[in-house]
Amino acid sequence: MGFPDNVLAKGEKVERDLHPHWLTVVVPTIFGLLLAAACIAIAVVTPDDTTGNRIQWGAIIVLVLVAIPAVVTPYLRWRTTRYVITSHRVMVRRGILTKNGKDITLSKITDVSFQQTVLDRLIRSGSLHIESAGDSPDENLANIPRSNEVQQLINRLIDEDDLRRRRHGGGAGDAYDDGYDDGAYEQDHEQDYERDFESGSRRDDTTVIRQTRRGPRERPRLAEERPRRPRDGAEGHDPA
Repeated sequence: MGFPDNVLAKGEKVERDLHPHWLTVVVPTIFGLLLAAACIAIAVVTPDDTTGNRIQWGAIIVLVLVAIPAVVTPYLRWRTTRYVITSHRVMVRRGILTKNGKDITLSKITDVSFQQTVLDRLIRSGSLHIESAGDSPDENLANIPRSNEVQQLINRLIDEDDLRRRRHGGGAGDAYDDGYDDGAYEQDHEQDYERDFESGSRRDDTTVIRQTRRGPRERPRLAEERPRRPRDGAEGHDPA
């Protein structure tokens, strides 16, 4: 069963949903099978009478009382312990009747390390140690399946979360600030004008309108606003 979406923030995605390694319940499972075999053996060897029935019921009660803390409780503890790694945080949930939970934001994690014994390397398990900033204590996650891969995953998510926060924080800047240098922009326009002027593509009386990325734009003059030159042969001519 996947982690419920109602506890996730908008845009948050579950990357890994883990329980402790399944070998943590192997010993309780074997012990439970032995208790069941003992019940069957007692039922077979005891006589089918009033005394035998009392022995059978007494054995069953004793074995059930033993099985609850030795078999049922470890299995429920394994089942209710969850390590959920999302794109925003690491969530830890523990507890059978009394629930305990802790959320560690990726931006607060300062270090993630793993440890594997020889047995852990054989079963591909290990322990994770997560150090976080602030007054909250560090978190130790025991019996993590593929602990080295989980450590690399958390480190990658930390880098992605940091990059996402930087992008989000830089998006509130000036709308015109797109990384282009204003001085270089104006210099490029001057070089373009000089090159066109030398090639003869522009007249020497052309007005150059220099415009920077942030400065106000200069409006070109309209035709009626430009000074008119008298035509050749029209000097001294009286229209009247």
